[in-house]
Amino acid sequence: MKLNEEMNLTLNELHEKLAAAKYIADDRIVVPLFLALKLQKPLLITGAAGVGKTEIAKVLASIFDLELIRLQCYEGLDENKALYEWNYQKQLLHIQNKNVCNDNDIFSEDYLLSRQIGRAHV
Repeated sequence: MKLNEEMNLTLNELHEKLAAAKYIADDRIVVPLFLALKLQKPLLITGAAGVGKTEIAKVLASIFDLELIRLQCYEGLDENKALYEWNYQKQLLHIQNKNVCNDNDIFSEDYLLSRQIGRAHV
């Protein structure tokens, strides 16, 4: 089941799907989830460690058969670590190869390691 197919989901159906996935939630959680799905908008979920923020994402990914891309935020996380990183080993091997004609190739997408946000599709 894909997310686009589920836009006709009712609030009660979302409650039922969450319950079927063994996630018990009241309207304080389900209504914002429902509205974010209906409006196709992101939803920022905040709270202390261990309150279930990641579990909501896991359950929704499971319900809608989607890949969950998790970004663990921490001090010092910057866009380079969240979006992509250069594959330095692959670049070095390319440079060391005697048959290299154009070293600018080492800055192509072939030499990028995709990270969480870089893998996400908007």
